[in-house]
Amino acid sequence: MVEATKTNYDVIVIGAGPGGMTTAMYASRADLDVLMLDRGIYGGNLNNTGTIENYTGFKTVQGPELAEQMYQGATQFGANYAYGSVTKVTVDENGLKHVTTDMDETFTARALVIATGTQQKHLGIPGEEEYGGRGVSYCAVCDGAFFKGKHLAVIGGGDSAVEEGMYLTQFADQVTVIVRRDKLRAQPMLQDRAKANDKMEFVFNTSPTEIIGDDNKVTGIKLHDNLTNTDRDLAVDGVFIYVGNTPMTQPFADLGIIDEQGWVKTDEKMATPVEGIFAIGDVRETVLRQIATAVGDGAIAGQQVYHYLEQS
Repeated sequence: MVEATKTNYDVIVIGAGPGGMTTAMYASRADLDVLMLDRGIYGGNLNNTGTIENYTGFKTVQGPELAEQMYQGATQFGANYAYGSVTKVTVDENGLKHVTTDMDETFTARALVIATGTQQKHLGIPGEEEYGGRGVSYCAVCDGAFFKGKHLAVIGGGDSAVEEGMYLTQFADQVTVIVRRDKLRAQPMLQDRAKANDKMEFVFNTSPTEIIGDDNKVTGIKLHDNLTNTDRDLAVDGVFIYVGNTPMTQPFADLGIIDEQGWVKTDEKMATPVEGIFAIGDVRETVLRQIATAVGDGAIAGQQVYHYLEQS
């Protein structure tokens, strides 16, 4: 691992997911001094992903494996890496960007690329926070193995809910997918696979209202039928939640680059309204959030950072 040994760089990339690592590769290959900052291990959500089937060049690949390969590519031209959750970003009168982390470190750079991505939305129902880590999870790859032979509930109807539900059937005896609407939103291919899986069942037009348990773990979930206006309890050993994502943009709230929904505003060159600050991937307003789109954004940003610094 090429770790940071100084505090001043040409460009700082906040976030070391697929997009951030691609930016770092392009920028360092252009002979720029690059630092990637991330609050966790490089790869971001790739490390919480099982089998990937829709990334060009791989018939299938495991998320952590792809993360490692991307990191090797990102650092081959000298990009540095440091742990730290960014708490504040400011720009001084000379246009220099100051990035402060929860490790009481401040790094500076002439250009900044925001690649912080998103985090899982919470349901906001009673019991969700109380039983976090004791049966409530947002990551099947992280926690699925703890539920061998159990009955699990998956909340959501999109690609993530269906894919992660199928992944959980490797361990659980039964996975019940609870969908608020009258149908799934997942891709037809995923739906077909899931419906053919004997361990999976689907409950539609139903909303979770409370996660229940004893002092140590989840024992069930309260459900409301949106059609009949009735309530019932479903006994489960764990609840996995996949109801969408929110952008991780709080440290940039004072820069004037965030829209009303919290996404970073950019143009087609990934530039934000603040000169020298770019944003890529899931953190910006876009029609598709995938590994491939994040990598494409990262390539554009890496080139645009080089042009910006060359002209400044």
